[in-house]
Amino acid sequence: MSERYKVINSQTPTFITITINGWVDLFVRPVYSNIIDDAINYCIKNKGLIVHAYIYMTSHLHLIVSSKEVELPAIIRDFKKHTSKELIKAIKNINESRREWMLKKFAYEANRSGRTSHYKLWQDGFHPVILDTNEKIVQRVNYIHKNPVKAGIVRQERDYLNSSYLAYENKDFKMLNIPVHVLF
Repeated sequence: MSERYKVINSQTPTFITITINGWVDLFVRPVYSNIIDDAINYCIKNKGLIVHAYIYMTSHLHLIVSSKEVELPAIIRDFKKHTSKELIKAIKNINESRREWMLKKFAYEANRSGRTSHYKLWQDGFHPVILDTNEKIVQRVNYIHKNPVKAGIVRQERDYLNSSYLAYENKDFKMLNIPVHVLF
């Protein structure tokens, strides 16, 4: 693993991407996004995770995060393990038209990797990029918020629900733990 993909200092804002195996469009239903919300809020409250910006795209998450307490790799590992179990449980229990296909896909990924027993929902890794300058932070925040527009999902950043964009627009910086001078 190269240095650019290692978290050197968990207190420095870090851009991460967490992707569903096979780029399956899982986060098109609120029930799945709610599981991610709950897990992130748990990590904020109990593990010291600081979320500076975020977006849940249909098949992956982009976050700018840091932590003053627990090391980021440990938080992300636990987050992925927990959400994988909860998302699989939800796929099995809700009225999901793609249930059979998704479970087969995630079972195939588990079998292929040889490391998990039943299902492998997340791709390995989270590709951290250290954001050690204001310029890097602004670039990644803009990238996160423009992502659904570039993907053709919405016309304006403010129309995408699973994003920190409105907190930035409304200048609700307490929620995001980012100094005002860093933004835009």
